[in-house]
Amino acid sequence: MTNQVVAVIDLKAFYAAVECVERHLDPFTTPLVVADKSRGTGTIVLSVTPYLKARGVPSRCRVFELPKRHDIIFATPRMGLYLKKSADVISIMLDFVGEDDIHVYSIDEAFLNLGPYLEMYKMTPRQLVRRIIDTINKKLGLFATAGIGPNNFIAKSALDIEAKKTPDGIAEWTLEDIKTKLWPLSPVSEMWGISTRLEAKLNNMGIMSIGDLAAFPKETLSMCFGVMGVQLWNHANGIDESKIREKYRPESPSLSMGQVLYHDYRSDQIPLVIREMCDDLCMRLRLEGRLTGLVSLFVGYSDPGGFSHQMALMHPTDDGDILVEALLTLYAKYVDPKRTIRNVSFSFGKLTPLLYEQIDLFIDPEEQDKKRRLQRALDEIKFRYGRNAVMKSTALLKHSTTIERHRLIGGHRQ
Repeated sequence: MTNQVVAVIDLKAFYAAVECVERHLDPFTTPLVVADKSRGTGTIVLSVTPYLKARGVPSRCRVFELPKRHDIIFATPRMGLYLKKSADVISIMLDFVGEDDIHVYSIDEAFLNLGPYLEMYKMTPRQLVRRIIDTINKKLGLFATAGIGPNNFIAKSALDIEAKKTPDGIAEWTLEDIKTKLWPLSPVSEMWGISTRLEAKLNNMGIMSIGDLAAFPKETLSMCFGVMGVQLWNHANGIDESKIREKYRPESPSLSMGQVLYHDYRSDQIPLVIREMCDDLCMRLRLEGRLTGLVSLFVGYSDPGGFSHQMALMHPTDDGDILVEALLTLYAKYVDPKRTIRNVSFSFGKLTPLLYEQIDLFIDPEEQDKKRRLQRALDEIKFRYGRNAVMKSTALLKHSTTIERHRLIGGHRQ
């Protein structure tokens, strides 16, 4: 098999760049930010142009934190547009490599296995990456940077640590570069995969740089952090055995949904929100032809704190009434009625295919079948004509989030 040569291609200031292209503006000379000002000055800025970033404006901040010295252009997020542009980028990448040799990491970043194609194109990895990046720019007006390496981790490190600072936006590392370019990194959170919380734990163990981590006994890291400790040591030494062609398949798949509410909700107002969200997730469950045997609920209070609990069901189901009852039981049992709430999310776990249906002994089988056919019919209407095509009357209540939430993608306007 051809050796794996990995390239990680990252779209530069993706959301802001797309908005500039739509306005025929140059992102390197335009002070544009992507943020929905209608949500208030505390709204998170999703992206800023390279022009602003070069002047010290972080890519993630609040609207009120933006400097006043720039005549900033605000672009309201359009997630539908960004998803389309991301798909266009992936389509271009697929003109160069096969579907098995690409892993879409996020909306603006992808891993490509170049190894099988270098001989065919008669190019070096850098030349092939340059061709892909130039094609993206020519066809879509978007800019990209890239890291190249013998495995996923080294390629990603080359991207994050060096590529974004080079004149041509490309950095190519080998295993030998780990000692000179990765090991000196400090704080350790600058390495891909290390959070600030994990960094604090490593610092308490005397690990202040990636070189310290690479030299630390692997056995001790394994005892302290389990499998993750072994992975940390491997990455610090440039070892990554994952293959792009070996697609990850989760052993315990789940479906989840969550939302941050626009304002503080009283505890007695949340059951309506849970019912509405459960209806939507049940539709996904049924459209995928699955049943769930486990529900999990998370509630975040307006002030720090919250709770997370789960409940196993008597038997797997896709019945919305049963699932919402389970979620509301968890909610009633653990919620603090004196505190306001700002965040609600839940998931369906232990998913199994809908191969047969277990009859509920306490429900008339004919009624059960009638109810299932009604749910399927409503799902079909929503799938064809949009989720707001058929709604419960409760969607018109003051504290309902259904209509507005259905207009969003990823929590932002389409």
